[in-house]
Amino acid sequence: MFDKIIAYFSTLEQRPVERMAFIIGSMLILWIIEGAIPLLALKYKKTKWKHASVNLTFTVIHLIIHTGFGFLIVKLSDWASANQFGLVYWLNASVIGTIIISALALDLFGGWLSHMIEHKVPLFWRMHIIHHADNNVDVTSGLRHHPLESVWRGLFFLIAIIICGAPIYAVMIYQTILTIFVAFTHANISLPLWLDKGLSYVLVSPNMHKVHHHWKQPYTDSNYGAVFSIWDRLFRTYSELDKSKLRYGLDRYYSNDKDEDLASLMKKPFIKLEE
Repeated sequence: MFDKIIAYFSTLEQRPVERMAFIIGSMLILWIIEGAIPLLALKYKKTKWKHASVNLTFTVIHLIIHTGFGFLIVKLSDWASANQFGLVYWLNASVIGTIIISALALDLFGGWLSHMIEHKVPLFWRMHIIHHADNNVDVTSGLRHHPLESVWRGLFFLIAIIICGAPIYAVMIYQTILTIFVAFTHANISLPLWLDKGLSYVLVSPNMHKVHHHWKQPYTDSNYGAVFSIWDRLFRTYSELDKSKLRYGLDRYYSNDKDEDLASLMKKPFIKLEE
C-alpha cells in the first residue's frame, strides 16, 4: 500500500491532467461548501462568477509558470539524489522521515519565508498587493498571484529542494497537499471554532489565514504560513482576530474599487507605491 503511494507520486509530475484534477476538484468541493456554511456574507461588485473570472485568470497563469518550474524541480531532485546532497541524505532519513523533512523545508522556504519577504521588501510587496487587493476572499483567491510573484515563489521552492534534497515523490506529495490547503484556507467557510482553533496549532486554518487578509496592519503582516502554522508561532508572526471584525482588501497602496480590474492589477508591480 505505502509502496504504491510512493510509486504514484514519483511519476505524478508526468501526469499534469491528474495534478490539475486535485486543484479543480478541491476548488469545486469548497465552492459548494462556501454556499452552505459561509464565514462572511461577501459583497461582490457584480457577481461571484465575475470575481472568479479575474482570480482564475491569475490562477491559470500561475499554473502555467509552475508547470515550467516542474522541469527544474525534477532536474534538481535527480541531481540531489545522484550526489546524495541535502538534509534527507545527510540524516539518512527513512521514507517517512524524508516526506516530513521535505514538507517542512518546502513549507518554510516556499511558503513562510518567501511570503514574509514579500511583506517586508517594497519591490516584492508591489507584486503581492494583487493577492491582498481582493475585497472578497473566497476559494478562487488562493492562487491569485501576479506572474512575477509566481516566479519569485518558484525560486524559493527550488532553494528548498537544494537544501533538503527532496526526492520527487516527496515534492509531489507536498505540492498536492499545498494546492488543497491553498483552496481550503482561502475558502469562505465557517468551521466550528473548536475545530478551526485546534487545527491552527499545527496547520493553517481558514480563520487563521483570513486574519492575514484583514485590510489593516499589523494583521496583514502576520500569519504567513502556507500549510504549517508552526513557523508563525515559532517566529512570532502569529495573530488572531475575531471573524466579526474581518474586512478584506487594503487600507492603502491600491484602490479597493479596482480589485477586479485585471489590467490595473497586472501593472501594479511596475508602479511606485503611494501611501
